[in-house]
Amino acid sequence: MNSITLRIPATTANLGPGYDCLGVALRIYNRVTVRRGRPAATVHPMAAKAASRFFEEAEVKPFEFDWSITGDVPQSRGLGSSVTVRLGILHGLNELAGKVLEREELFLLCSELEGHPDNAAPAEFGGFTVASADGCLAFEVSPDLSFVLLIPDFEVSTPAARKVLPREIPHELAVASAGNAARITAAFASGQYEALRGAFDDSLHQPYRQPLIPFLPDVIRAGEQAGALGGFLSGSGSTIACVTLEHPERVAAAMLKAAGGNARTLVTSADKNGVKIVKG
Repeated sequence: MNSITLRIPATTANLGPGYDCLGVALRIYNRVTVRRGRPAATVHPMAAKAASRFFEEAEVKPFEFDWSITGDVPQSRGLGSSVTVRLGILHGLNELAGKVLEREELFLLCSELEGHPDNAAPAEFGGFTVASADGCLAFEVSPDLSFVLLIPDFEVSTPAARKVLPREIPHELAVASAGNAARITAAFASGQYEALRGAFDDSLHQPYRQPLIPFLPDVIRAGEQAGALGGFLSGSGSTIACVTLEHPERVAAAMLKAAGGNARTLVTSADKNGVKIVKG
């Protein structure tokens, strides 16, 4: 085998209070093709670092390769575009090298490269995931649950979004966020999605990132008034997500109106497969 193409889903991470540990894979995809035996025309730092860590971890003699990416996951919008690159390279090289590493090992490598596992876990395994540096638990998500995305026409870089976070928050706010994260986890694990109402309130990151996305609370409020169970900043933004069991198009229209334009909406559902080989 000299070429492999993989499909990697977009992800929405944090889900409000589940900072750096909760995520969902979405049915929006990038496709990464890795070809052995030809040097890359240009050096992509993210891909080069992923390749270097793969060869080191797999104890495989490095070989030349080229790669390309296509698809619909927007860059720097809080939908895991960097994970699609890293997982695509890691899985592609692993296939071309003879499947040296297990899926769990590739997930851990991607988490290390990302610096946090919240996007890597759902992109790898699909569904709703609860992840840490040591591994993750994954749960299927009903197709009845829609994810309504408001995607602004501006980017927010993850490093910039992390710089605005405080080093400490009050104890009572941390407790409230932990309770909500536990409630979100229980709702997804049990399929009791109505329990998500009111659970996305967060004091760990969203209030501090709001200046980067000024219409964040207005968009979430509008989505909830239109019938959504709740909403949150997707990853570090700029995308805002609402989840709903009914009338997703109505929710999308309300969110777009609240944003005042300069954005687009997309209605999707959860992906259940994670990384998938589509051509080999």
